[in-house]
Amino acid sequence: MNKLTKIGVSALAGSLALTAANAIEMNVSGSAGGAFATSDENLKGDFYQYDSVTLSASGETDGGITVSASYELDGAPWAATSSYDNKSFSFGTDSMGTVTFHGHGGSSVMGQWDDVTPNAMEEVWDGTNGADVRIDGRSGNNLIAYDSPSINGVTFKLAHVQAADSATATGNDVDVGAYTDWGIQVAPEMVEGLTLGYAQATMEDTATTEIDHYTYFIKYAVGGATLGYQYHEADGHTGATTDESTTWGVSYAVSDAMSISYGQRDYNDNTASDTANSQEQEDSGFSVSYTMGGMTISGHMNSTDNVGGNSNASADKESYELGLSFAF
Repeated sequence: MNKLTKIGVSALAGSLALTAANAIEMNVSGSAGGAFATSDENLKGDFYQYDSVTLSASGETDGGITVSASYELDGAPWAATSSYDNKSFSFGTDSMGTVTFHGHGGSSVMGQWDDVTPNAMEEVWDGTNGADVRIDGRSGNNLIAYDSPSINGVTFKLAHVQAADSATATGNDVDVGAYTDWGIQVAPEMVEGLTLGYAQATMEDTATTEIDHYTYFIKYAVGGATLGYQYHEADGHTGATTDESTTWGVSYAVSDAMSISYGQRDYNDNTASDTANSQEQEDSGFSVSYTMGGMTISGHMNSTDNVGGNSNASADKESYELGLSFAF
């Protein structure tokens, strides 16, 4: 007999109920923009436009618990119609942290930290269609996350996505697609501008295959400059031993309005059966942004050598983009 147990947030109504005496704050925010982009494969087309609007509400219960909800309508750059991009509900306190239920568009810890190296516009691999190490985390529907408060500069994150059960040949139930990750970030008070982070994840890739993901990073900001380094690794996926990448970047605030950045990433797909694509993929990019109030003009030039580990001349790609965006 199958048993289905539902634990709903409504069960917390007694402790989370907002009374008329509690003020509820409503906010509307969003962004809109357009860009001209071109690359060797022209994946984005010559011009695209995007926009998003976020509705949010928050309030505090008599017990001191902050409750909030948000809903984002997103006009994706390549979609003919608008769609959900994120909707979520959260509750928590300053001392206990925050629990968030993402009904759509939630991002895991690895998803948030897929590339934390500094840049003025986009990551160095954006737009070139290069292969990507399998450590981009999990984003999507029905994700639950926890964010701890900062304790002496230390914060902790946890995320989980539940997937549909799939029976293995031996009759055991494996939650194929289930994903769990956690991360810790340290900003030591004795070293101003320094940030350290580590995260790891486990995903049930198939009924018999489990993938383990790891990443660690370091960033240091001094004056107008920010330097960053990050390492990624994925173990256990089909046909490979270990995928890994190293990324570094530096950004500099030329003024309060203008920033520039440069970065590089080296990616190795150590697939045992893929000897034809054994070269190291090398990504590099330069970007710049200029902000005028709520409006930002930005651009990047990215290039990738040996896309997917292929050393053919056709495997070298370049991408250029110039954009204008407005936030409100």
